[in-house]
Amino acid sequence: MGDSLQVNINAGGVAKNTFDAIVIGSGISGGWAAKELCELGLKTLVLERGRDVQHIKDYPTANMAPWEFKHRGQMPKKFIDENPLITTAAGFGEDTAHFFIKDKDHPYVQDKPFDWIRGYQVGGKSIIWGRATQRWSDFEFKNPARFGYGIEWPIDYKEIAPWYSHVEEFIGICGNKDGLEAMPDGEFLPPFELNAVEQHLKQSIKQHYNRDYVHARWAHITEPKEIHKQQGRVKCMARNMCMRGCPFGGYFSSVSSTLPWAAKTGNLTVRPYSVVHSIIYDEQKGKAAGVRIIDTNTKQTTDYFARILFVNAAAMNSNLILLNSTSNRFPSGLGNDNGLLGKYVAFHNYRGSVHGTVDGFQDKYIYGRNPTDAILVNFRNLQQQEKDFVGGYTTFMSAYRAKADGGENEIASSTIGAAYKEAITEPLGWRVYMYSQGETIPKETNYVKLSGTKKDEWGIPLLVTNVDYDSNDEALLKDFLTEGAAMLDSAGVKNIVQYDNHWPPGRDIHEMGGCRMGKDPRTSLLNAHNQLHHCTNVFVTDGACMTSTGNQSPSILYMALTARAANYAAGEMKKGNL
Repeated sequence: MGDSLQVNINAGGVAKNTFDAIVIGSGISGGWAAKELCELGLKTLVLERGRDVQHIKDYPTANMAPWEFKHRGQMPKKFIDENPLITTAAGFGEDTAHFFIKDKDHPYVQDKPFDWIRGYQVGGKSIIWGRATQRWSDFEFKNPARFGYGIEWPIDYKEIAPWYSHVEEFIGICGNKDGLEAMPDGEFLPPFELNAVEQHLKQSIKQHYNRDYVHARWAHITEPKEIHKQQGRVKCMARNMCMRGCPFGGYFSSVSSTLPWAAKTGNLTVRPYSVVHSIIYDEQKGKAAGVRIIDTNTKQTTDYFARILFVNAAAMNSNLILLNSTSNRFPSGLGNDNGLLGKYVAFHNYRGSVHGTVDGFQDKYIYGRNPTDAILVNFRNLQQQEKDFVGGYTTFMSAYRAKADGGENEIASSTIGAAYKEAITEPLGWRVYMYSQGETIPKETNYVKLSGTKKDEWGIPLLVTNVDYDSNDEALLKDFLTEGAAMLDSAGVKNIVQYDNHWPPGRDIHEMGGCRMGKDPRTSLLNAHNQLHHCTNVFVTDGACMTSTGNQSPSILYMALTARAANYAAGEMKKGNL
């Protein structure tokens, strides 16, 4: 792309293809960019490489009963054999397969094992996300630089806190105000209540360890406010079938919330089936001019133009696009003067889990199908580095009564007829499970790059991943397994099992970094407002921008950073600075 302004106009004249803003990607952060920019009066084009998905209309399995699925929710062996990667993803099944890509359709190169989970459609992975929405604390922002395992963030919690509130009030977050420094409070709707065993665990963990086990903070509407009603969303029905797409809009997704809201302004244009080839750089003006796309189906190339660009294609694809956006000024990728684009990629460590059984509580049950997990707040390496590893871990932890399905229930499995029916109506005993979400260290040796020889069907170089665990990850995992088992044991849990699933990185779907924020252009790609240091009309606000991973779930931080950056960008445009 040395001749970067050779224009391909296949959809009309330059004026027809010109917008105030272009957003690449329609998922969690892309939807927020569209909402904010459109509300601020900017004519905004959203580019999505996948198909269109409309709220409710395009949720084909939302209300299907188990017996209505050909394979009762499972995928046939042939499909699994052909898709060994995507079929391992959390939430994947016969009821959700249409929201995931197939392995062979979008290949990439793994120099080291890395599970890249993707959903290409309008709404992206916001339709199939886990919905955990804890705020980061200042520990997450400051400890990497403080303890020497990362560079300094250019912002802190105080700076982002009002933008967290801005996002929370709009999307609807259930939770409880617990007054904890390690997990700040937000703008909450009522939480899903802890069941009897969870209340017991909460008391035991506080008594024996002085650690905090709290209600879930989750993107579910438990008590709709006026702003949610205006979006056409109603109360979460606790069906726990979220990843099929929720016809009630009970949980937040781009297609149920931000994109329809943006559309109501009259300023939104969404173009699905648009694979972004690269960002076009204007050598004379010293800024980005627009975006070159290839139609997914026709393979036709078209250029679109705008004054500001938001890159929200999800971390790995955002890195790919920026690396492929070469010009005379940026031969190694847009804004990549320091050679760090694609480096310092990180993820969350999801390898550890602990589970067991609980005696008693036989007169207690659970309400509905709670779609949330309660949270054991990180207690490691907060005020000081106290262990032989850096970083901490959030623990998702819940209890449930197992179903009598005729297999686990010895009585049911040995009976037939009416006796069998009677046996399976009785729930089994209580089970407890916990799994970790561990912080990992961004390292230059963990990176993505473009293949020099292999291309996809649109002629774009394949992404090459080179990401791995390290000794810090192993030490953190060991601590979680040890502490998890000890906490359950102190609460009287029996038959405790510690488990390391040995997943490769990436399957957590929390890939981060490669285009990180920072104060110094020599060590980072983005400034405090998520602008490329060396191409200031391009903003990157998805996971690619992350300077470190923290231990809290990152999606709501992406949303808050995006809203903040969009408002800043619109303000700078009005001042004539962009």
